[in-house]
Amino acid sequence: MRSRRNFIKVTGIATLGFMGLNQWLQDGVRAATTIKADVGYGPLVNDPKGLLNLPKGFTYTILSRKGDKMDDGLVLPGAPDGMAAFPGRNGRVIVVRNHENSPDRFDAGAFGATNELLGKVPQDRFYDYGKKTLPSLGGTTTFVYNPKSGKIEKQFLSLAGTVRNCAGGPTPWNSWLTCEESTIRAGAYEGNAEKDHGYVFEVPATEKVALCDPFPIKAMGRFNHEAVAVDPRTGIIYLTEDRGDSLIYRYIPNTPGKLLGGGRLQALALVDQKSFDTRNWETLTTPKFPVGEKVDVQWIDIHNVESPDDDLRYQGFNNGAACFARGEGMWYGKNEIYFACTNGGHISNGQVFRYIPSASEGKADEKDSPGKLELFAESQNIEILKNCDNLTVAPWGDVVLCEDASHPFLVGITPKGEYYKLGENVGYQAEFAGGVFSPSGDTFFVNIQGAGLTFAINGPWKKS
Repeated sequence: MRSRRNFIKVTGIATLGFMGLNQWLQDGVRAATTIKADVGYGPLVNDPKGLLNLPKGFTYTILSRKGDKMDDGLVLPGAPDGMAAFPGRNGRVIVVRNHENSPDRFDAGAFGATNELLGKVPQDRFYDYGKKTLPSLGGTTTFVYNPKSGKIEKQFLSLAGTVRNCAGGPTPWNSWLTCEESTIRAGAYEGNAEKDHGYVFEVPATEKVALCDPFPIKAMGRFNHEAVAVDPRTGIIYLTEDRGDSLIYRYIPNTPGKLLGGGRLQALALVDQKSFDTRNWETLTTPKFPVGEKVDVQWIDIHNVESPDDDLRYQGFNNGAACFARGEGMWYGKNEIYFACTNGGHISNGQVFRYIPSASEGKADEKDSPGKLELFAESQNIEILKNCDNLTVAPWGDVVLCEDASHPFLVGITPKGEYYKLGENVGYQAEFAGGVFSPSGDTFFVNIQGAGLTFAINGPWKKS
């Protein structure tokens, strides 16, 4: 997910009624300047195996490794990324897992080092077969986990032929929305790409060893997708975009739960200030977005959503949408949506926003009681938080962040905005990715992307 983009420069924005920069930087909780000893699960303990340092009482198991043989005869792809966990039969857990691979990553694909296993999958089960020369090697795998044995019972390829499946999000109807972090066009890779990319695909959470239909949800927009979150009360989908000058979107389906049936794509804007820059970079001379202050928002329609020129963020910003610094992980909490901006903030090391939907979200009278946007947390110290990427919300309300860095941590933030360290990757210089809790809250699944490893972490988790 370490994409680096050209950033737009926003100028000429009038001052909002926000508190000054010096005032909100002194907030030692929300501004990520301190960690309290009595928050979280205590100090991390050195792992004798030199892989993961965890708090006392916590243990980990390596569930799978890149290259493992799967139940469909293929091999487990590398670059595991975003994940979601769903209830299975007889207490099993179904986990759908992204793989952030490009067509030229044969070493990390599901078909072997020379694509020698490609013939095991019919061509019509691929979104982009790449003229049989460079098939798209992203997609998703699904595994079925038995909490009693602590092992995977089966795993298989569940979506084929997509590119750089980065993050996504679970739906209330037990499917995974997987997002392509790419906008390559048909004809890319020396003419081998057969289709445009930059879409969201829906993958059912099932224990059956099978590939899903590779249908892009084109009405949800073509852009550098990262993550989504679904509000179960309305069926509205919220989306992040991994660009340095990104927007936050929402998709209102014509029929909730029927995402391929069309809908309306919109971008978030502040009610009192058009084209506001929320990135808070030290180099910007524009007003800063304060930590902990809720601001009214509105939503602007986005047109020409298949965007052959990859310009939806320009269209939205020019029409008043707010600008964000690399929108990444996103998750639905308790009647609220959290999302991370990896290099936002005064020191460019991360922000976490919280969106509180309107009681009339997506309806005609929404403007009378608008949704609220809050900068929930911002890093002011890289020892506390840096490069926050994937995130999830624990069953008891804490936000758990995966850092994208050469020496990453798992970082928890309580609903009060207090920070703690949950885990430390000491074995590999590679990002944490895809952190998610099992439906029971007993197990935390997480990937180390560069190593191609998926872990299960167990311990004395909070229950409320």
